[in-house]
Amino acid sequence: MSLEGKRILVTGVITRRSIAFSVAEQAQLAGAEVLLTGFGRGRSMTERAAAKLPDPPDVLELDVNKPEDLEALTGELDSRWGGVDGALHAIAFAPEDALGGNFLGAPASSASAAFETSAYSFKSLAAALQPLMGNGGGLVGLDFDASVAWPAYDWMGVSKAALEAVSRYLARDLGPSGVRVNLVSAGPLDTPAAGGIPGFEDLSAAWQKQAPLGWDVGDPKPVADAVCFLLSDLARGITGEIIHVDGGFHAIGAAVEPAEAEESVDGDESADSDAGDSESEKPVADEPEKVS
Repeated sequence: MSLEGKRILVTGVITRRSIAFSVAEQAQLAGAEVLLTGFGRGRSMTERAAAKLPDPPDVLELDVNKPEDLEALTGELDSRWGGVDGALHAIAFAPEDALGGNFLGAPASSASAAFETSAYSFKSLAAALQPLMGNGGGLVGLDFDASVAWPAYDWMGVSKAALEAVSRYLARDLGPSGVRVNLVSAGPLDTPAAGGIPGFEDLSAAWQKQAPLGWDVGDPKPVADAVCFLLSDLARGITGEIIHVDGGFHAIGAAVEPAEAEESVDGDESADSDAGDSESEKPVADEPEKVS
């Protein structure tokens, strides 16, 4: 797989443990030219992480919820590159009162904040980059399974479902200009966001047990490889898709314990089948707080 000559914008790098960092690293190794984004106090962390990449890239200022930052991003990329071939959207945030089992009690303002930063921002980023993608290209967002209601994920889960819908509508509207839009739905990974989330260890343990291929929470490279594939010309016929990189967890129903044989009182043996419920704990957003 080659990204030789591709100009790729990567959002969401906070530390070397960020999924987005691995994407930037793999993209550079595949031949791409990369720029990162960051904003506010978090930008210095992004710059420190950027220094660890094979070819340390510049970090551009971007708060994806500020129209003026998006406009400035378009101008800066046009000035530097004259165009863009692809971008990674790795941006997610939900206020504390929109998570943790407070679904019914969450105020509209918190639900709106989660939606704006985690889902609507994909549209905002795409609109800012569209004028620079005259030759087509690929946009990829990081997702987490939104097909079920996960414990404690609450309005972030709703926002991920919205992100999936936004991706489909972007694929519809940008497809005629040759721009592909896809998502990668990753299993839980040990990112900066995961450390502060209660139940992450239980979730990752359940994932490793149930995923047919197993799952390594410390290895973001399979996810990064999938993102780079979708940014490459090999994916030129793919849009509006969600690629699951989760060891196959999404395809498996509830975990079922093996039936145990029990000896009856009269000595005859009978087998009773016990179906165990799968363990579901609070999932993790793909990136910490609001990042861009």
